[in-house]
Amino acid sequence: MLGPLDDTLWHQIAEPFEHVGTSDPRFFDRYWFAVYDPAGQAAVQFTMGSYNNMNVIDGGVVMVRGGTQHNLRASRALRPRLEPEVGPMRVEPTIPLEELRVILAPGDHSIACDLVWRAELAPEIEKPHVERERGRVAQDYQRFNQVGVVDGWITVGDEGLTVDGWWGGRDHSWGVRPAMGIPEPVTGPPRQHSEVGTLFYFLFFSTNRRAGHVQIMERGSERVYLTGLIRDRDAPDTDRHVTRAELSLDFFDGTRRFSSAGMAVSLDDGRSLRLGSAPLGSAVAMAGLGYSGGWNDELGLGVYRGESYIEHEVWDVSHPADVVRASGEVFTPMHRIAPVTVTTDDPDETGTGSLTMIANGRLPQYGLD
Repeated sequence: MLGPLDDTLWHQIAEPFEHVGTSDPRFFDRYWFAVYDPAGQAAVQFTMGSYNNMNVIDGGVVMVRGGTQHNLRASRALRPRLEPEVGPMRVEPTIPLEELRVILAPGDHSIACDLVWRAELAPEIEKPHVERERGRVAQDYQRFNQVGVVDGWITVGDEGLTVDGWWGGRDHSWGVRPAMGIPEPVTGPPRQHSEVGTLFYFLFFSTNRRAGHVQIMERGSERVYLTGLIRDRDAPDTDRHVTRAELSLDFFDGTRRFSSAGMAVSLDDGRSLRLGSAPLGSAVAMAGLGYSGGWNDELGLGVYRGESYIEHEVWDVSHPADVVRASGEVFTPMHRIAPVTVTTDDPDETGTGSLTMIANGRLPQYGLD
């Protein structure tokens, strides 16, 4: 099937744009947006992904207000309509890499929005994510991150809020990742996380003086991945790459959720920087967006659920670790993303960011057994 992009000069494989350069069913291409009130009164996340080899496009929206999280997830068959629209959700890249509009139309669900996301700085591309496990490709994907400001409106329950200059973060990722559309192939015994833990730490932020991202992956005591880039606002075209990052973490009692997080960063120009993060309201439970098997069928992202499908619900996320469903059932998701205030050693420098921290298994270097 031909589309508008097929009449450009930018093909990269000997196929129409409808097809991707791999037959791996897990291939995906996804937007993710975060919109946070710097005063901590509300948080919005919006995601949409296409899975060409599964013939699926799906998405989710969450809004957190006063410790309550409102969720909507939607899915449809991708073909024949290759457009970034699913159910009541739509993304309009009005000026690529600079301005995007995200819309959730009103309906039987409890939330709606019409938001314009505008970049403050150019996007920052991460180091490639490539990993093999017992010979097969476990993941091979790319992502860029960008900070901006957001204007528009949201509706949460019966309440309407004006969004005026809220903090915006977004990423765009594509490639092959685990558990996209199909169960992972079994090529050996599963990892024993009780013996070797994993830590994923991903901060991106902006302050009145700078902006950037730092991402860390550790397995046990081994640092297996580090990427990061920081730009000063008065020199936005100068990239300063992160060469070293050391974490200091404090946790809410009896949980693996951070109450404060510090990071000492070294940059490739010889400078150093300390970034402090503290929660700004309740953390988003990412299962509400459909991540981590969050759909009602627990099958995760990229799964075919029919020609058109929508589900929605409301959760209590006021506890730092536990989430309460409408039924009263309590669960403790590992994957949560927290709006944060960001500080440095300079008391005049403050800002806002988005921090993902997932700590699983034994990590004695952080006091987690």
